[in-house]
Amino acid sequence: MAGDMRIVIIGQEAFGGKVLEALAGQGETVVGVFVPPDREGRPMDPLKVAAQERDIPVLQFRRMRAQEAIDAFMDLKADLGVMAFVTDIVPDEILEAPAKGTIQYHPSLLPKHRGPSSINWPIIQGETETGLTIFWPDKGLDTGPVLLQKTVQIGPDDTLGSVYFDNLFPMGVEAMAEAVSMVSGGSAPRLVQDESNATYEGWCRAADVEIDWNIPVNEIYNLTRGSDPSPGATTTINGESIQFFRTAIRPGDSGKQPGEVIEVADDGFSVASQGGALFVMRVQAAGSRKVMAPEWMEAVGLKAGDRFGT
Repeated sequence: MAGDMRIVIIGQEAFGGKVLEALAGQGETVVGVFVPPDREGRPMDPLKVAAQERDIPVLQFRRMRAQEAIDAFMDLKADLGVMAFVTDIVPDEILEAPAKGTIQYHPSLLPKHRGPSSINWPIIQGETETGLTIFWPDKGLDTGPVLLQKTVQIGPDDTLGSVYFDNLFPMGVEAMAEAVSMVSGGSAPRLVQDESNATYEGWCRAADVEIDWNIPVNEIYNLTRGSDPSPGATTTINGESIQFFRTAIRPGDSGKQPGEVIEVADDGFSVASQGGALFVMRVQAAGSRKVMAPEWMEAVGLKAGDRFGT
């Protein structure tokens, strides 16, 4: 029965806020939320806002491993812990405290793509599907038993942003609410992950998405898609760093050197690589904001024959 369990949410940001809204909407009893401390000059965290609107106690600790955070969690006598976008390390004492355990959202089809940047890497690696997992976290990193999974297609023009905001975010909120209902109804499975299929990748950082203009154009395109809007695929021109966003493939070998600007058009520019060219429509030069490519092209006087990777 909805409302019978005492639920505590650990999370943050828009995803955490929407999960709280969804659980409240289906009549669940949320007795507290744990949110990172407020940051000066930044808006209040959406999960904190959603909790305050519903008179739900908000607890904020710099580290969930701190004894005061553990004690505060224990005082809530939770039946179920719900982890909705957690970047801190949550200690075993908290994971194991609720009577019915703790569940967590992870944006990949576990055991594939364990780790913190699990939406970027499937796109960068050219995969055509990914998904989300609600699982029971244990002592390992994304290794606990699976409660439910949903599959998401990665279209040929999808980016990190579109896969997350159009699919994994809204589907993840719904899946969290569904999982809580399954726990409440006693029908939540614990399916052990198949370690033979496990993969792990670390954070997708700028150094991981530097463009090698000698690799096939489709691999460069996947690199740019999987890092758009963050951290942005990086290259250089005349020794200056620049990041590319909103790109497309122009098929057909141009006969030009890899990294050479083939064409400067009204809406962007194309750069030669193996098996085709990368057409770039949005950029961010070092120390500047993101702009549409023509604005930057005009500012630096970009022309055919210029070379990236220099």
